[in-house]
Amino acid sequence: MWVRGIRGATTVQANDADEILQATSELLDEIVQRNGVEPESIASVWITMTEDLNATFPARAIRTLPNWELVPIMCALEIPVEGSLPKCIRLLVHINTDKSQKAIQHVYLKESAQLRPDLAGPAS
Repeated sequence: MWVRGIRGATTVQANDADEILQATSELLDEIVQRNGVEPESIASVWITMTEDLNATFPARAIRTLPNWELVPIMCALEIPVEGSLPKCIRLLVHINTDKSQKAIQHVYLKESAQLRPDLAGPAS
């Protein structure tokens, strides 16, 4: 068994708490579905947002899910590089798994697909 990282990102239209929470939930849901992840197998979740998003903590969307209350979650500010994708939420979900790196399915939704077109795939 190894610890593997699943990357994901999404964007929102506005700095709105409800929109940030909805987008975070949607992204996490897609990561969980595509990779068959159970909360018990998650080592931790790291969340970043661009500096133009500060209406809420995106971790709130995860904390309310059943069986996720013990999963360690950390939020941080993305490095504000000039010209970077605005209004972006990123997740790095660390899981304990027997899957190979190649078997991990990363998820890039909405405008974030441009960040990693090599990983986004047609379903993103």
